[in-house]
Amino acid sequence: MIVSDSLLDLLRALPATAGLKPGEVVAMTAKGVNHDHYRLARHRMVLRVPRAVPWIPDAAAQLVGEAAAFRRAEPAGITPRLIATLPAAPPLPRGALLVEEIAGRPPRLPADLPAIAEALARLHALPLPTRDQRPPLPDHGRAGPVAATLAFIRQQSEFLARIDIAAATRAALAEELAWAERYAAGTPAAAQPLALVGTDTHPGNFIIRADGGAVLVDLERVCYGSPAIDLAHASLYTSTTWDLEVQAEISRTDVECFYHRYLAAVGNAQAEALRPWLLPARRLTWLRTMMWAARWRALAERDALSVEPPLRDHIGRRLADFFRPEIVARVRAEWLGGEPLGL
Repeated sequence: MIVSDSLLDLLRALPATAGLKPGEVVAMTAKGVNHDHYRLARHRMVLRVPRAVPWIPDAAAQLVGEAAAFRRAEPAGITPRLIATLPAAPPLPRGALLVEEIAGRPPRLPADLPAIAEALARLHALPLPTRDQRPPLPDHGRAGPVAATLAFIRQQSEFLARIDIAAATRAALAEELAWAERYAAGTPAAAQPLALVGTDTHPGNFIIRADGGAVLVDLERVCYGSPAIDLAHASLYTSTTWDLEVQAEISRTDVECFYHRYLAAVGNAQAEALRPWLLPARRLTWLRTMMWAARWRALAERDALSVEPPLRDHIGRRLADFFRPEIVARVRAEWLGGEPLGL
């Protein structure tokens, strides 16, 4: 998006950015597929501009939901503050959010996993509102987080037949899909603890402050759901190798230490309530990621239209790696065989 005079005028109309000058709104390096980001350095703010992508048709609902996510998460102290919501206008056809800029660096793995664990524990500790107070954020409390995750998996699984992958990978994914159906069928909706969760908690969505604390900066998929899914998405192979700036293959010991740090932070009662869900949520979250990857590969030409070539190429390489039989087998060894992860 070009930084036009009309966009500058919109920003100057806000009290927080009234003195904005030409050249002070600078495009940031693209890391994700759903937003463009612009830095307002002197004001220490970031403008989050939703892109027009085929999988998010309702721009107004997207903006309302993201604004609510920032407001709800702010009391935890591990997310940027929401400064202003800019409604749809000619220079911003899908609106935008103006949020606090977080000064810091990308995580270094595995060294910064304990900071991420502590941040997630603080987010999940926020009081859970009553059901009628949870909109406009998605609420997995009625159907249950397992059923909600399975619904996404089912929706995306149709694309598996449309991509070229190794026979061993296809067979493994079929086995995982069958397990997910069985597991969901035997899981009561109300059984799993709920919290305000980030959902898209891969390490690249965190910034490490100078004091060592971790800040979750991407809140577009925040909902009321499963803390166990946040933990899985922060530490699976498909997450720790995903981001352009955060690339690491962490060990089983690193994963176990990450979980143990989180469980110590939330206390014994919450840890015991969560423990039975940790490994199944890890399995479901990996399957969710793989089904999303199948969809992307099947619709690559369409879905990549709004993605810059360096990021598009990076996504292509990562997804090809995720479907390699040896990588699939390596990830599944965390829950299959005689030595599952000790969570």
